[in-house]
Amino acid sequence: MKTIDPRFYDVIVAPVVTEKATMASEHNKVVFKVASKATKPQIKEAVEKLFDVKVKSVNTLVRKGKTKTFRGSFGSQSDVKRAVVTLEEGHRIDVTTGL
Repeated sequence: MKTIDPRFYDVIVAPVVTEKATMASEHNKVVFKVASKATKPQIKEAVEKLFDVKVKSVNTLVRKGKTKTFRGSFGSQSDVKRAVVTLEEGHRIDVTTGL
């Protein structure tokens, strides 16, 4: 049994399960919420070690938090960094079933 470095669990926060992410999974792409300071090489290494797959490329984006008003006071949601991970042919990750 392999031991996995616990740092990888800090890089990958959670899978994103949305309609758009589900449609992307048809093209060997998986979307994850990642740590805000995570770099593309760190994300690639974490996905390869955690899920035992080969990663072709990693694209990242930061979704800005929405501003909300509640009873006259303003607040905002936190920004979320996401990674779209493209997998090599023949490799799959099914995020709907869990690890």
